[in-house]
Amino acid sequence: MKLENEIVLAIQEAIEKLYGTKLEPNKIPIQQTRKDQNGDYTLVVFGFSGLSKKKPEETAQELGVFLKENVDFIADFEVIKGFLNLIVEDKIYINVLKENQNRKNFGFLEVNPHDKVVVEYSSPNTNKPLHLGHIRNNLLGFSLAEILKANGKNVTKVNLVNDRGIHICKSMLAWQKWGNQITPESAQLKGDKLVGDFYVLFDKKYKEQIAALVADGLEKEQAEKEAPLIQEAQEMLRKWEENDVEIKTLWQRMNTWVYKGFDITYQNMGVDFDKIYYESETYLLGKELVVEGLKNGILFQKENGSIWCDLTDEGLDEKLLLRADGTSVYMTQDLGTAQLRHEEFDAQKMIYVVGNEQNYHFDVLKLVLKKLGKPWFNSIEHLSYGMVELPQGKMKSREGTVVDADELMEEMYITAKTTTQELGKAEDFAQEDLEKLYQTISLGALKYFILKVDPKKQMMFNPAESIDFNGNTGPFIQYTYARIKSILRKAGEVEQMNFWPESLNEKEKNVLKQIQNFPSILKQAGELYSPALISNYVFELVKLYNKFYQEIPILKETDQVKRQFRILLSSFVAENIKNSMSLLGIHVPERM
Repeated sequence: MKLENEIVLAIQEAIEKLYGTKLEPNKIPIQQTRKDQNGDYTLVVFGFSGLSKKKPEETAQELGVFLKENVDFIADFEVIKGFLNLIVEDKIYINVLKENQNRKNFGFLEVNPHDKVVVEYSSPNTNKPLHLGHIRNNLLGFSLAEILKANGKNVTKVNLVNDRGIHICKSMLAWQKWGNQITPESAQLKGDKLVGDFYVLFDKKYKEQIAALVADGLEKEQAEKEAPLIQEAQEMLRKWEENDVEIKTLWQRMNTWVYKGFDITYQNMGVDFDKIYYESETYLLGKELVVEGLKNGILFQKENGSIWCDLTDEGLDEKLLLRADGTSVYMTQDLGTAQLRHEEFDAQKMIYVVGNEQNYHFDVLKLVLKKLGKPWFNSIEHLSYGMVELPQGKMKSREGTVVDADELMEEMYITAKTTTQELGKAEDFAQEDLEKLYQTISLGALKYFILKVDPKKQMMFNPAESIDFNGNTGPFIQYTYARIKSILRKAGEVEQMNFWPESLNEKEKNVLKQIQNFPSILKQAGELYSPALISNYVFELVKLYNKFYQEIPILKETDQVKRQFRILLSSFVAENIKNSMSLLGIHVPERM
């Protein structure tokens, strides 16, 4: 970014001197030169013909000559039609290494304690275990938090557990009716999986009741409302909100089972949180905000007692905030949670990592807060991501057709183990080290495969494709890092350089050019909330380094300055790979 800015300022001065006009920097379109052309940065000249009164090629030639003669870091240039390709002096790229050789976190900014950001991710329901969709959510949220930290933000990672509501009551009711006092211990099953099984069982029994009522002549919609099971679940929710002792005791017991299961999954996944909120503790504050809004005439109440917000003047519809029976909806607790977080952190941004099926929900949340007179409503931002699908289609929790997160991670581990053994990558490892390596490779494969896709895009997950030691995969990047560490072990201690080469070959320059881009890529990833930019960056860096490694001697180089430079360059690349992958929540092994 610094070099780009200097080039823009140099072009600005050239245009002023040659054509008597001073342009704003944003009117000077430069970009990195295409890989199939000679050059480092390209200026698009077509828009300057009006200033020069000459053809684009002639204008480009004049600008190129001026820059080469007057700017010490412009070595040469080429004109291709209306494009001016500028070739930067090698010393500029050598200085990237020279000035940063002692930095462990090149491109990272110091955290500003006053620049506060809250990132919410995970947000599971306590009626089922985490699944593949949750994996994308958790990995995106954790990675975004790390990227924002590296951009100098004071980040707090939070999780809102949806531990109340009709869906929770469905699992509880099914356990009451058909559980026979089973526990995770007696079933030898993780608590979240046991509770999830009862959620699936409820749906099965509920559908049987609906089918029976329809067979007796009821319309399906009416049958769905009058089925005894759903009415019992609704009654259980009412009792819960009335603090019925028996219902609350069962609720606490089953949720405790689920939390223990979640903790194991989070630990295996390598994600964590600074604070966990529970919907059961925030929905009451939301109800208070709704009641206050009604008193102030901001909200309105229908004849049945339900409370609504009219958003028709905002181009939306009327939004239910409290049901007629006084029970709350998702929006109620989100209002309360947002208010609580604002009071706790007074953050500049509160980012919610939630799937794109909730776009409308977050539009409404901001508008309701605005209606309620909360000036901080605009601090809420929604990282809306696409759904994860499998080759066989969508997943449905109620029907039990989800890809369980624990089972997927176990499958990835087995695949990583099999692939590594087949390739003979770790034949001299101790058993304990091997297990750690398989875990590192499997999680790296899973995380990279998911995070390399733009968050906004829907994605298809294929476990077999993710574990490949070639191509755009986590293991390929991990293997390159391990290869570099092997080179460095053979080289011995990486020494500080006192003498530097005067020029670079093309492969060295390409690697340094990519590293020089890292600060601007990191900044962009933080602005766009896109870990995919980091993934694409580090993959490109690894490709360029491998070309350098295959074609340029390192340890066998006889020129000591060049040899030492290439060892230092390799060390710097390894550190950059490690830092980039850490932003994705991925560890890199020292040996493979």
